[in-house]
Amino acid sequence: MFVDQARIKVKAGDGGRGCRSFYRDKYARNGIPDGGDGGDGADIVIRVDRNLYTLLDFKYNRHFIGKHGAHGSGNKRKGKGMPPVVILVPPGTVVKEVQTQCVLRDLKEDAEAFVVARGGKGGLGNHAGKEAKEGERGEEKELVLDLKLIAEVGVIGFPNTGKSTFICAISGAHPKIAAYPFTTKTPVLGVVHRKGKGLVVADIPGLIKGSSQGRGLGDRFLRHVERTEILIHMLDMSGSEGRDPIEDYKVINQELKNYSKEVSGKKQVIAANKMDLEGAKKNLERFRRAFRKKIYPISALKKEGLEELIEAVAERI
Repeated sequence: MFVDQARIKVKAGDGGRGCRSFYRDKYARNGIPDGGDGGDGADIVIRVDRNLYTLLDFKYNRHFIGKHGAHGSGNKRKGKGMPPVVILVPPGTVVKEVQTQCVLRDLKEDAEAFVVARGGKGGLGNHAGKEAKEGERGEEKELVLDLKLIAEVGVIGFPNTGKSTFICAISGAHPKIAAYPFTTKTPVLGVVHRKGKGLVVADIPGLIKGSSQGRGLGDRFLRHVERTEILIHMLDMSGSEGRDPIEDYKVINQELKNYSKEVSGKKQVIAANKMDLEGAKKNLERFRRAFRKKIYPISALKKEGLEELIEAVAERI
């Protein structure tokens, strides 16, 4: 199951209590202060693990609590500090604090980490000649984890335009494919190997009119486009679903503009899919007259024209 948003609570450990103790022998009848300091509480750390690709774990585990530092004791013995609690997240996770709505960190690189909640400092013992103190309280926060996939290429378009078939044809990914709309309900990543390098391509679930306002969960899908460098705009040039490819192209680009200037400004490569079906060639001529743009005719099902399309994408990155 692919989960791209989660809400969690974290509580760092409190610092241990400083000890109030006095050493006494026959030479020191009034007692010599020798209480040790308390140990530090556990920090809460968020770290990237490239082997993860979903926030599914946080669907069932929402609370992360650090251990309290041990209390100090006599003979100036300091309490034990506690090791941090490490929360693993996939690359592309944005960490936001609920109360302030502040983005704390945008985590992109493997092993990148930061302390999201500091453990409390241990309290001072009375060994320094002062009163022993309680340990500080650890920080407590409520967080939103928001996953935005990291891919060089995003494949966008209406449902059932052949995006999943395309991803399957160019990479080792195996998304669910069927002859009805909204088969793909979560983004799927595929890797295309070219000249010893891997090109990560994301199959974005189908967009529709109103996606930028959340219709059909479109706003949740569009955020996965934000990190891509280039978009492949996939069109059903045959009109097999009863839609006009010219109108489809206009609608999707308008939704990108409505969502954000950054997304709408990304470079696009137009792919005219399903060229093996009746009516595709005629619609392709109409499209070229309407927009005067470079377009790459392909058939993802028969794997025709894919090499030229991928080459064009690779050149633009």
